[in-house]
Amino acid sequence: MFTGLIEEVGYISAIRAGQNSYQFSIKAKVVLEDVKIGDSICTNGACLTVTKISSQGFTVDVMSETVEKTNFSELKIGSKVNLERALRLSDRLGGHLVSGHIDGIGRIKAIDKDDIAWRIHISANPSVLHQMLDKGSISIDGISLTIIKVEQDSFEVSIIPHTAKETTLLGKNINDTVNLETDMIGKYVQKFITPSTSQTDNQPKKSVDMDFLAKNGFLS
Repeated sequence: MFTGLIEEVGYISAIRAGQNSYQFSIKAKVVLEDVKIGDSICTNGACLTVTKISSQGFTVDVMSETVEKTNFSELKIGSKVNLERALRLSDRLGGHLVSGHIDGIGRIKAIDKDDIAWRIHISANPSVLHQMLDKGSISIDGISLTIIKVEQDSFEVSIIPHTAKETTLLGKNINDTVNLETDMIGKYVQKFITPSTSQTDNQPKKSVDMDFLAKNGFLS
């Protein structure tokens, strides 16, 4: 589990490509403190397991499922990546709960200066946009951000100078891709209230509506 507060920007120092997998060596410093083999490090939004550690960085394996769900196939030697170690229970939760499980890939449509901030417009698949709402949380390449507004084929966020300096986001160009993870709690709520066609006791599951609430004593 992560918070979406980036600890460090590292960069890819070596790539070993399989048929549909990768092994990345990542140069880093801050996230190496107290890290052990088997620990999780959120890398551009994806939870990856540390398999090797050196004085200069760490190595992770990326399986085919992760390759298919992320933009990792676009990474090259020298590519910068946002890094965050796993959340400890004693830490402050300054961002939002991030699982490191990518829901889809977005594409930068526009970056506009807005006084001290930058407004970034990102297109995304409708199935991912459906899980977003205005003022909700979103993880973009592992960065915890607040959604300004959701439109039919895109959404918009804004970043302050600190976020621009400490992450890779402002280094993106138009049409570059980003990894997206929508709010974890919102996904569970959506799953609970969405009608399902699966059968239990020969009856289809029903969605939560006013009749359901009244029948179960939630309305007086």
